[in-house]
Amino acid sequence: MALMQGFPPAIPDRATLANWRQQPWSSWAFHHVREVVPSAEIRNAPGDVWALEAGAPLIDPAEIEAAVEGTRTDALVVLHKGRVVHELYRNGMTADDPHILMSVSKSVLGLLAGVLADRGLLDVDAPLSDYIPELDGTAYDGASVRQALDMQVGLSFSEDYTATGGPIIDYRKAANWNPVEPGDTPMDLRSFQLTLADREGPHGERFHYVSPVTDLMAWVMERATGTRYADLVSEFLLQPMGAERPGYVTVDRIGGARAAGGMCLTARDLARIGALVADGGRRGDGRQVLPADWVADIFDNGDVAAWKKGDFEENYPGADMHYRAKCYVLRGERPLLRGVGIHGQYLFADPVRGLSVAWFASEADASTSGYFKGRLALVDKLRAAC
Repeated sequence: MALMQGFPPAIPDRATLANWRQQPWSSWAFHHVREVVPSAEIRNAPGDVWALEAGAPLIDPAEIEAAVEGTRTDALVVLHKGRVVHELYRNGMTADDPHILMSVSKSVLGLLAGVLADRGLLDVDAPLSDYIPELDGTAYDGASVRQALDMQVGLSFSEDYTATGGPIIDYRKAANWNPVEPGDTPMDLRSFQLTLADREGPHGERFHYVSPVTDLMAWVMERATGTRYADLVSEFLLQPMGAERPGYVTVDRIGGARAAGGMCLTARDLARIGALVADGGRRGDGRQVLPADWVADIFDNGDVAAWKKGDFEENYPGADMHYRAKCYVLRGERPLLRGVGIHGQYLFADPVRGLSVAWFASEADASTSGYFKGRLALVDKLRAAC
């Protein structure tokens, strides 16, 4: 298809709010999201960019090409000790184009939470309702900020990406990700949160993956600081880390950030975030951007028991895993942090080898199960070559 070509494009070739997360339109839409969904810019600091030098490839570039063949990879950037060692772009994407992170957005929020906590702006042990009293009487009542960060809120919500009705569709409409249908009463993300009244169990018992919990955390951060989420990411992450380009995050009809999945960054800037994690929160010139103890806590202090009782343990059979501050961690002497997003979005950070991998795609299937092993196999090959 000649996607979005012509003035105007032919109707079958148009990416719209109704089809933008479906193939073939997603191959264009995932790096043009702000042309489909309203967004708020996340400013960088153009005069203070973390310059990335080129380094020697870790493996034969032909192996990289073979790994993405047959996939819908849009971009892949690999940094080793702050140097670009592999980089490719497809489907019309370039190094300057922000691409949607989907749920890797959650991991970015988890890192931002550490900065705010370190500066005394966010108390991770406080009840959520200390910041948002409106949550009293909802399913969030009694849950803490820490439990929200670690996905241990006992909220009854099904993260079923194939659903055609129910709360997840209401959620997408509230986020401005799905069109409002005739007869719908338009909601926003904040009012949607207040409709969630049912629990599936106690808070703090098990890992339970619920995307609205991350959007709620963005609201908590806004209440805690008096600053909108996009500006918090700009001030405390993108600018101090030396992002090369501005990013953006999708917003609902009253400006609420879709922090759980709507962040869009360039592949190089996402790789920079991974490099921060891989080097204890430091950027290439040694400046501390993320608190070192927060980064260490992500790797060292996840609740393994909660993970084993949780939603995804069966997806990683035999793996020693935990989830901490919106990040998946493969534990052990050679740990690996993973940010994972539907349709093929990944961030990998290896602190032992100083490796960061940012991978964007527009896979047709929202689930990661069909292609995750291939992605991980390449990452393991890169790790072995360091």
